[in-house]
Amino acid sequence: MINHRKVAVVILNWNGSQLLDKYLPSVILHSNDNDVEVIVADNFSTDDSVEKLRSKYPKASVIELKENYGFSRGYNEALKQVKADYFVILNSDVEVTKNWIDPVIKRMEEDEKIAAVQPKILSHTKKEYFEYAGAAGGFIDKYGYPFCRGRILNVVEKDEGQYNEATPIFWATGACMFIRAKLFTGNGGFDPDFWAHMEEIDLCWRLKNQGYSIWYEPESIVYHLGGATLEYNNPKKIYLNFRNNLLMLIKNLPAGKFIFILLFRMILDGVAAVKFLIGFQCKAFFSVIKAHGYLYRNFGKFYRKRRELLSGITETEHKEIFRRGIMLRFFIQKRRKFSQLKFKSMQ
Repeated sequence: MINHRKVAVVILNWNGSQLLDKYLPSVILHSNDNDVEVIVADNFSTDDSVEKLRSKYPKASVIELKENYGFSRGYNEALKQVKADYFVILNSDVEVTKNWIDPVIKRMEEDEKIAAVQPKILSHTKKEYFEYAGAAGGFIDKYGYPFCRGRILNVVEKDEGQYNEATPIFWATGACMFIRAKLFTGNGGFDPDFWAHMEEIDLCWRLKNQGYSIWYEPESIVYHLGGATLEYNNPKKIYLNFRNNLLMLIKNLPAGKFIFILLFRMILDGVAAVKFLIGFQCKAFFSVIKAHGYLYRNFGKFYRKRRELLSGITETEHKEIFRRGIMLRFFIQKRRKFSQLKFKSMQ
């Protein structure tokens, strides 16, 4: 068990020895405070990660997991061994900067209804641009498609100070998420059935349904490499994204919208699958089919999760949900920036 600290920065590692050398030094350097503990949870690596951590990075505590649990359950298992007021879930391919922790903790301590916060996420390879996974805060449209301020689908904006105000968002990226420890553990953490991808959106949605808010804090800046585990067009990643998005909708949609939104979303997935097939992206096509096959086989299981969650819902309408379809705006109306969406909650 790790000694209690105010802030625990927890990095989940799996065969990331080279990433540790490249990114961990910045985390140790800029998290050098008596109230901050840097922890690397090793997800049963087969490389020299653990040996390297113990010999080269003694300032980082190490948790050794007994098997590769994936991202979602890996964090759940690791954080059971961590005592802190705030958890910082940090990807192993993130470079942090000076004073990246204090602005976030200050904002959370000023408002106990803030459950989680993400910093400004910039690209490690093109540092003047936002990074795909999180950018300046996450949102979803009415059909559950995620997007960000600074990134809509595959179009990423240049950081020109347009998102330099702190604001409520719908979801905070799992690449760098500050979250109250009691809320993470009290809500069962990430859904382990997700394995990886969109587990943070699911968790944020559950917290928002309980009346908590999620925020973006631009005074904290980090640089994310992205795609270090799975590239964005990897068939497994496509499968997980399509599957987990549907599972997230089953669990969290309000009762009055559940059937229509879920069915319409499944139709849109079919359109996407046909588009993959026409473009000779056969592996992507079968990834979508596989995702829907999983849903049909496990619908009852996730519907039971939904019923359990319904009793804890206090809020069903969230102004951070775009009330229209992002796909129509992107592909037909050619709206490629957040500012072009006429997002009422941000006016």
